[in-house]
Amino acid sequence: MAARLESLEKAAAMNLTDPIFQDADKARAHLEATRWPNGPICPHCGVVDDATRLPAQRGRPTKAHPEGALRAGVLQCNACRGQFSVTVGTVFESSKVPLNKWLLATYLMSSSKMGYSAHQLHRTLGVTYKTAWFMCHRIREAMNPTSKTPIGGAGKTVEADETFIGRDGNFSARGGKNMNAVLSMVDRGTGRLRSVVLDNVTANNVTNVLGANVAQDTRLLTDASNVYRRMGSALAAHESVNHSVGEYVREADPTVHTNTVEGTFSIFKRGMRGVYQHCARKHLHRYLAEFDFRYSNRVAVGIDDSARADNALAGVRGKRLTYETVSRRWPAAEARIVW
Repeated sequence: MAARLESLEKAAAMNLTDPIFQDADKARAHLEATRWPNGPICPHCGVVDDATRLPAQRGRPTKAHPEGALRAGVLQCNACRGQFSVTVGTVFESSKVPLNKWLLATYLMSSSKMGYSAHQLHRTLGVTYKTAWFMCHRIREAMNPTSKTPIGGAGKTVEADETFIGRDGNFSARGGKNMNAVLSMVDRGTGRLRSVVLDNVTANNVTNVLGANVAQDTRLLTDASNVYRRMGSALAAHESVNHSVGEYVREADPTVHTNTVEGTFSIFKRGMRGVYQHCARKHLHRYLAEFDFRYSNRVAVGIDDSARADNALAGVRGKRLTYETVSRRWPAAEARIVW
C-alpha cells in the first residue's frame, strides 16, 4: 500500500504545467535525455556521444517560410559529418507540430486509462482534427514494442482468451458472428499484456499466435474451447475452466481461472466504445497496442504516469509512419467501421 501511495505521489509531480509541455526547447532536451542517456547517437553511422551542437539552422525556403524555417537542436557528427536531430528516425520526424505538443499528447495518451480521443486532443492542443488523428496513430506506433519476445517461461503462468468486438462482414465464428476477433495473452508474473487481431478463430490461427508469443515452458490457462487444445499439449502445462457449466475459478485450485485476461477485455471495450467510438479494422492492431502498452506499464507493476510516458518516448526510434500509409484505403469489405 505504501509503495502504491509513493508511486501516485510521483505521478502527481508531473502535471500539465511542466515546462516540457510548454516550451519546445525544454521538450527537446527531455526527449534527448530519454533517447540518448549516454550521449547523442548518430543515425547515419551509429557513433555515440561524438557530435557537435550547431546553432539554429535555416531549412529550405517554403511558401510559409520564404527564408526557411529555423531548425533548432541540430547536431553534427564528428565522425561522418552528417547532421541530425533527436527526431530523426522517429515517429516525430518531419512533423511541423512543436515538440512540446508532441510530448503533451504522449503524456495524455499514456496517462488516460481508457484512451484519449483525437477530437479531445485537437481541442486540447489547438491543432486540426486531421493533425490530432495522425498524431494519435504515430504515438500508438511508438507504444507498440519493436521486439516481441515470448511472454511466460519456466515456472510462469499465462492466461489466454479470445473476444469479439465491432463488425466485420467477412468474419463469422463461434460467439462472434460478423465481429472482429482478438486473442489476448497476459503474463501473471510480469503483468505484460499482448493482443493480436485474428482473421478467424480456428485451432490453426490460435496455435500459430500462441506459439509465436508464449514460451514453451509456460503454464497456460484458458477456457474449455477446443482451439487451445493443440497448443496446450505443446506447453509445460495446460489447464482450463468450463464457463458453460458455470465454472469460472477451479474450486480445487483457485489459481486456475482466466479472470485477469477477461478484465483487460473490459478496459479495452469500455475505452473503444466510450472514448474512441469508431475504428476501422485496418487500425484495430494499433488500438490494441495502445491498450496493451498502458496495461503492461501500469501503476500495479510500479510504473507511474510520467515513467509510462517516458517509456512511450523511448519507443519512438525507428518507427516512421506516414499519413499516406495510415490513411490508405482498404477494400470496401475490409474498411468497415468496427462498431
